[in-house]
This record gives sequence, structure tokens and C-alpha cells, in this order.
Amino acid sequence: MSPRFAETADSTRGGGGGLPFSNFESAARGVISLLHGRLGFGLWMITRIEGDNWIVLHSEDQSYDVVPGKVFRWADSFCSRMVQGQGPRVAPDAASVPAYATAPIARQLPIGSYMGAPIYSEDGSLFGTLCAIDPNRQPEVIASEQVLVDMFASLLSTILQAELKLDEALRKTERLQVEASTDPLTGLYNRRAWDKLLAQEEERCRRYGNSAFVIACDLNGLKQVNDTFGHAAGDELIIRAAGALRRAARDADVVARIGGDEFVVLAVECDHAGAGALVARLRDALTQAQVTASIGMAGRTQTGSLEVAKNVADQLMYEEKRSSGASRSARGAQPQ
Repeated sequence: MSPRFAETADSTRGGGGGLPFSNFESAARGVISLLHGRLGFGLWMITRIEGDNWIVLHSEDQSYDVVPGKVFRWADSFCSRMVQGQGPRVAPDAASVPAYATAPIARQLPIGSYMGAPIYSEDGSLFGTLCAIDPNRQPEVIASEQVLVDMFASLLSTILQAELKLDEALRKTERLQVEASTDPLTGLYNRRAWDKLLAQEEERCRRYGNSAFVIACDLNGLKQVNDTFGHAAGDELIIRAAGALRRAARDADVVARIGGDEFVVLAVECDHAGAGALVARLRDALTQAQVTASIGMAGRTQTGSLEVAKNVADQLMYEEKRSSGASRSARGAQPQ
């Protein structure tokens, strides 16, 4: 082991000895710091693939100004070609590899050399990559370090898989901890529980690059029902709506009543297509329950939190309500 490598390895450990990494996040940072110290390269990254997006979770950057949260297009990357077997895991001269020379990302960033290896989830699906690029070509001997990069990618995969399994159990525990924070009329989570679960899911999205969507739902004509048939009829309408939303949502999703006729759904680990399908199920379930409502949907982005998505979903919901004149209509809202 070279002195430079030994020094870098020691620097990744805590000051008091013991285990150097407490979770995937700290392991990821330690690994790319160590690899940068040993192998150089202008940019080391831990990435996440989410649909068409290639998301930078962690970076050690000296050359490109690529920060965590940066999103590239997965299909444009060297890594997408590497995992498909179109290019090698180590390319000291990236321009000499046709699959890399023609990759669109090579027109966005000056890339003279490349290293990469896949990181896998527990089910064997591709989670993301451990990779590095540099503006300059590297000596051919750098190819001998592929075994090291592969080993660290395998290590990160193992840590990630164990942590995701634990995180799934933690999410269930979080739901149980807020069971007492329920709306007495519908049995759904109330605003307090919603705020807590939203913050916990935001942290999960930030750590793993998960995609999530917020769906805002506002009943149409509740005031008219209350004024015409009484508040007991209005309560019955709210109960029907709550039941419909709960039946249509997935087990992992959060369904809450956060206002008089205002409901929200947090669709966890869900892409745009999945969220769209969920909205369709919610609309269908409400129709079957003879409830009309206005709905808005927005996704968390790498530059905007779930709270931002909630605000956007609200805006879209109110736009639908105004455009349909739903605020003045009680269609389908008669007591059953």
C-alpha cells in the first residue's frame, strides 16, 4: 500500500477508532474520498438512477463543479453504456472508446478518462454507480485499479442493501409512532402526523435519491351539503371520501386529512407514471363513492423538497377547482 493510500484510508476513520462508517451515506463519502486520494481523477461520484434521471448523491470534485443533487440524463452517461457492456469499466483514454466518445455527456463535460462500477439494490436491480471522470487521459496502468473500484462498489452495494432493508422496517415504525395522531372522524393521519411523516420521507429522499409525489385533494360542495342537509351529512361525505382514498392508495403511501375537506396523499418511492396511475385510481374510487373532488399532483425534485411539492400540488388542485367551477358545485355530493 502506498503511503498516500494509507494516509487517505486512515483519514476516513473516526478519531476514536472502531467502525469507520455508520451508514451508507458516510461510507459513500469515505469511499470516494479514499479513491480520490489514491487514484486522483477530477470527479468521483456516487449516483442514483431514478427513471430517466441520473442523480448525483455524493461527489468529490476538483474539476467540474458537480455537487450533490445535480441531475444528468441517465441515457447520456458513460455509466449507462458501461452497465450495458458497451464500454469498459476503466477507460484511460475515453475518446478511444466509441461508446464513450459518442455519449452526449461528453459534449457537456470534457472527459479524458473514466472509471465506473455498478451499485445494486437487494433485489438485484441497478441502484446507481460509483464512478470517476477526469479532463485528462490517464496512464494505461490505471486499468489495474479496476479490482479496487469493483470491490468498493460491491461493499457499497452490501451496505446499501442492509440499510434499505432496515429503512423499510423503520418506515413502518414511524407510522406506528404516529398512530395516535389521527383524525377522529376518518381515522386518517391528521396534520401533525402528516408534517412529521413528510419530513421523515424528505430525509429518506435526500439520502437515497428516492422519487416521491404529493397529491392534494379537496372535496367539492361540502359547504353546500352542510348548509342544505346539515353537518351530519357533511361528515358522512368526508367519511366516504376518506375511505375511497385509503382504498385506492398503496400500503406504503401516507393518506391524511389536514383540513375540513382537504386531504393529501404522499406516494413514496413512486415515479411520475406510478403517481399518475395512483391519481387515476383515486379519482375512480371517489367517483364510485359518489364524491366529487379537485386533485393536484406534484413530484419532489432534486432542487425542491416534498414541502415544495405539496405547495405546487395545492396550486394545481385549486386551478382544477377554478377551471371546472367545482367550488360552486355540489355534484355527486348528496347524502347517501
